[in-house]
Amino acid sequence: MTTPGDLFLGVDGGGTGCRARVVDRQGRVLGYGVAGPATLRLGIERASAEVQRASRSALADAGLDSDELGVVHAAVGLAGVGRTCVLADLSTQPHPFRSVVYAHDAAIACLGAHGGRDGGIVILGTGSIGFGFVGGREIRIGGYGFPISDEGSGADLGLAAIRLTLRAHDQRAIGSRLTHDVMAHFQNDPFDAVTWMEQATATDYATFAPLIMRHADAGDTVARAIVRDAAEQIDALVRRLIECGAPRVALLGGLASPMCPWLAPDVQHSLVAAEGDAVDGALLLARGSAG
Repeated sequence: MTTPGDLFLGVDGGGTGCRARVVDRQGRVLGYGVAGPATLRLGIERASAEVQRASRSALADAGLDSDELGVVHAAVGLAGVGRTCVLADLSTQPHPFRSVVYAHDAAIACLGAHGGRDGGIVILGTGSIGFGFVGGREIRIGGYGFPISDEGSGADLGLAAIRLTLRAHDQRAIGSRLTHDVMAHFQNDPFDAVTWMEQATATDYATFAPLIMRHADAGDTVARAIVRDAAEQIDALVRRLIECGAPRVALLGGLASPMCPWLAPDVQHSLVAAEGDAVDGALLLARGSAG
């Protein structure tokens, strides 16, 4: 049996999946685990179940029995923790760990990106958010959820493209290869788009982002306008983090690389590469909490 305090577990629970990593006291990686989506929008019980699945998978990868979770100090980052009363509700949930601390998924991403030091991040994926730690203060900018927020995100790109496509279909706006392709996705029937919209999630809207970026890079005028508008929103998030005192800012997420060339020169020059990922940040939090 492992001695209590010997093992630390970091978990990143997001909307597309859950990743876990277990390390020993010296920081050596012992095992990795994955599971399904663990965003709290799916409910606390389901998110908790996926966290435990990923955790047990990490222990199995390390050659340890799942009973060893009882000696593990864990830190879990979850999408949706910032909602009112969520942390209080999480604290009432049973868990198998020696100790556990919960945090916003952006918080662990920021800790990992800057090795626990002050800094900021802009996460750019299905959604978007600006987040930072400065002098012990937590800074959050945007990220209130699609469609009222998450500017510049993949979902925001998709929504803009569909809106402009329907306008082009009505000949209220100029069309392009992008609007042609988006319209073809809906069998050239605007009411097919309406039916789709009634059930569509942010993730569904974000599926159009790669198409939009490809057309923008190829010179499509409609796509370029959409991406330029999105880039301005990301510029604003980065600049605001710097105004709040963030000494460094990293751009993270699936759209970070394709969007970076569209950002303003001053913003591009202010960005730094991330030192680690969200699971690294969770492990820093687990160690700090246990200590």
